Amino acid sequence: MQEKIIILDFGSQTTQLIARRLRELDTFCEILPYNKFPVGDDSVIGVILAGSPYSVYDPEAFKVDLQQFVGKMPVLGICYGAQFISHTLGGRVEPADSREYGRANLTTIDTTCPLFKGFEPNSQVWMSHGDTITALPQGFHPIASTEKVKFAAYQADGQDIYGVQFHPEVAHSLQGTLLLKNFVVDICGGHQDWSPKNFVETTVQELRQQIGQDRVILGLSGGVDSSVAAVLLNRAIGHQLTCIFVDHGMLRKNEFQNVLHDYECLGLNVIGVDASEKFFADLDGVTEPEKKRKIIGRDFVEVFDAEAKKITDAKWLAQGTIYPDRIESLNITGKVIKSHHNVGGLPEEMNLQLCEPLKWLFKDEVRRVGRQLGMPEHLITRHPFPGPGLAVRILGAITREKVRILQEADDIFIQGLRNNNLYDQVWQAGAILLSEVRSVGVMGDERTYENPIALRAVTSSDAMTADWAHLPYEFLARVSNDIINKVRGVNRVCYDISSKPPATIEWE
Repeated sequence: MQEKIIILDFGSQTTQLIARRLRELDTFCEILPYNKFPVGDDSVIGVILAGSPYSVYDPEAFKVDLQQFVGKMPVLGICYGAQFISHTLGGRVEPADSREYGRANLTTIDTTCPLFKGFEPNSQVWMSHGDTITALPQGFHPIASTEKVKFAAYQADGQDIYGVQFHPEVAHSLQGTLLLKNFVVDICGGHQDWSPKNFVETTVQELRQQIGQDRVILGLSGGVDSSVAAVLLNRAIGHQLTCIFVDHGMLRKNEFQNVLHDYECLGLNVIGVDASEKFFADLDGVTEPEKKRKIIGRDFVEVFDAEAKKITDAKWLAQGTIYPDRIESLNITGKVIKSHHNVGGLPEEMNLQLCEPLKWLFKDEVRRVGRQLGMPEHLITRHPFPGPGLAVRILGAITREKVRILQEADDIFIQGLRNNNLYDQVWQAGAILLSEVRSVGVMGDERTYENPIALRAVTSSDAMTADWAHLPYEFLARVSNDIINKVRGVNRVCYDISSKPPATIEWE
């Protein structure tokens, strides 16, 4: 049984970062809503209560029954989590005299406490809270303070109950990863056995048990997620797997042919389906981004249903859904941020059962698994590409002519990154067509009135946060000139310098 840490989500934007840090420590963890603690699950070795946008006194604040785990396993509260534990067990939380955000230093640290083992004096941490703990519950004592926060961290006397009012998961808490390691390894007794090799071995066995002798259809997109899922399934069930690569007409230039060749080289049984006419017809006149995603997701599954009828005993639809897809699609309040192609677009009634072998992995973990499976590096390092393809990189209605324009511009940009050894320095890159915007220009002696292209390139480790890539000006100038000179319909090129948050990586 795979041991795990449960992270209870109270709506904080940094909850996923806690999970990322634990995975980097080769520790399996699962993010669950605050009210979904798995009582009776013997694989849980510890609990982390994450932050929240609410105050503990807010009538809408999320609350959890601490008796489900306090006293039964180690517990760590972070920010709101720390305040909630203190408040619930008899302490006092009040609005701070001055809201504390940003860097701070731990002026006192109890390094005899296992949570702070190995910490340096004045260790820098990151604060982000308006309330503060002004009195601890009976039987609790402080283990760290800052100049402004007396109870920056606390522990229950003789118990493995801890709280920190700073955020160890963010990079600005310089020894935050050490704190999390101390909690997971020393306090919870974690074995740090969450490795690519372990994942492959365990998942292959689970897939064989789950699928049995059934036939599986896997949707290939050309990206690393579906490719790794295909190779993993192929190792588990071999000839029972049939891969289908659907061309919805909005792939990158020549991608349909190139990707089919790659998959054949991997020894996969692949069927290529040109369904572009259906997708273009159903997207005709649609401009609303969420509706585009829903239509593409629906059509994607309908194509699979049609193909499934041609394959005897096909009972499973496999997808390369990864963990951030599932977390980001529905946040703690139930509000949709955006639908992912392999989550939000699925219809309520589907003729195939869903198989998602990568559903617990972050993107960098998927790549590590790909290497463990012996896949070629050019497939593993391929940039992420949205399931709806260029449909969500065309602002406005979709037409074949707009797709042609964007394919040509995107190809110049991506090939330029490769030719200048910049591709592997970027997490994700692509071009966006502002098809509902017209820009005045001059080409030769004629006035033009055509579309702008926006270039987007970001650096990231997991796509949860991202910064714009600081590409050389000379490179951007050459790409801009090439696009304007070679792509009919474009007379202006811009570069997107927004980070995530507040912007998303994709424009739609």
